[in-house]
Amino acid sequence: MKKSTKILGLGAALSLLAVPAFAQETAEYTQFILNSLLFLIGGFLVFWMAAGFTMLEAGLVRSKNVTMQLTKNMALFSLAGIVYYLLGYNLMYPLGNWSIGTDGTGGYLGAFGVAVLEAVGVGPDGVDDLSYASTGSDFFFQLMFAAATASIVSGTLAERIKLWPFLIFTVILTGLIYPIQASWKWGGGFLDSQLGFLDFAGSTVVHSVGGWAALAGALVLGPRLGRYTKEGRVVPFPGSNLPLATLGTFILWMGWFGFNGGSQLAMGTIGDVADISRIFANTNTAAMGGALAALVATQLLYKKPDLTMILNGALAGLVSITAEPLTPTLGEATLIGAAGGVIVVFAVPFLDKLKIDDAVGAIPVHLFAGIWGTIAVLFTNPDATIKGQFLSIIIVGVFVFVVSYIVWTILKLTVGIRVSEEDEITGLDMAELGMEAYPDFTRS
Repeated sequence: MKKSTKILGLGAALSLLAVPAFAQETAEYTQFILNSLLFLIGGFLVFWMAAGFTMLEAGLVRSKNVTMQLTKNMALFSLAGIVYYLLGYNLMYPLGNWSIGTDGTGGYLGAFGVAVLEAVGVGPDGVDDLSYASTGSDFFFQLMFAAATASIVSGTLAERIKLWPFLIFTVILTGLIYPIQASWKWGGGFLDSQLGFLDFAGSTVVHSVGGWAALAGALVLGPRLGRYTKEGRVVPFPGSNLPLATLGTFILWMGWFGFNGGSQLAMGTIGDVADISRIFANTNTAAMGGALAALVATQLLYKKPDLTMILNGALAGLVSITAEPLTPTLGEATLIGAAGGVIVVFAVPFLDKLKIDDAVGAIPVHLFAGIWGTIAVLFTNPDATIKGQFLSIIIVGVFVFVVSYIVWTILKLTVGIRVSEEDEITGLDMAELGMEAYPDFTRS
């Protein structure tokens, strides 16, 4: 045999040996690309929920307060992003010790980035583009959840809270309160490791947290002027633009596919993609169940359907399925969402009886339905335990409510959180901002 032939044969053999390694590397890169794509697509869908919250609130408040709601939502989202970058992300994933910086290594993305890099065998001194991109996509995705939590509070306290004290609370909520409790579950903390708490995408970790913070704020702030009479009657304050509120609801509905679907956290296998498809289907049908249940319930109770209840019923259905959107069947998901819709119909007048004024119904949707959704995990996921679910709900609720109440009280006693009666009657648009959303309709 010629020498050249031997060399060719040896090269062919070596190439065959290299095929499995090459295939494995290709699979890893493909999986990375698909996983990162899920984070990015899910992230911008949840980002779009900021528009949904804004339009929903703008439609449900009175005309004289619309510009303030638009301003608050723009400001809170921007503030949440900066504060979560500076502080929240590190607190939420306390698994490493990288300092915050912009050195091009990914270190500015905080502790979870360290965990990701260590998992693939890359340290701070040898960060490659692949690892950096992984932490970047995750940071972007997780940031949107923090911002959504703050948006929940905005609607409840509408029409009587000052802008800057609200934004100060937003900083504390997104920089400290939200990430600390989220670390107990999603950061590998004791709710996850010791109690076995299950909350897939955040019925408790996100939605009830926003609800507890909003409830504390509503109690400290008090109801809007004229909302409740001395005789105990509730005075309706019709929203300024129901088409806008409906649009906001559909935007939130669409964004929820990223909220729940992205929380699968992986799209690199056939099984992951199959799970994401089930999550999408269950998320959608839960919203349908919530809307229809609210439609029927208001027809039976009030003899006429109530659009605002139907909108919040759909959102309550979405919140309800968020704790476990994967394991239920379509029928179970529909019933879970429908229960959320019914909860809203009864919770809104219940709060009014207690004279707790929620301008857009955020507490029934996010707090009450969030608690229900977390409990509903017990019915569809055999890994859930009564102790793990109920005790975690209580721990998170007590922590968020107490800390929020203290913060609201301090703000009230120092800078003040409520506008004057004169400004509230005039409307926050002109009193606080000097501009109106609908000048052609509100000026004579």
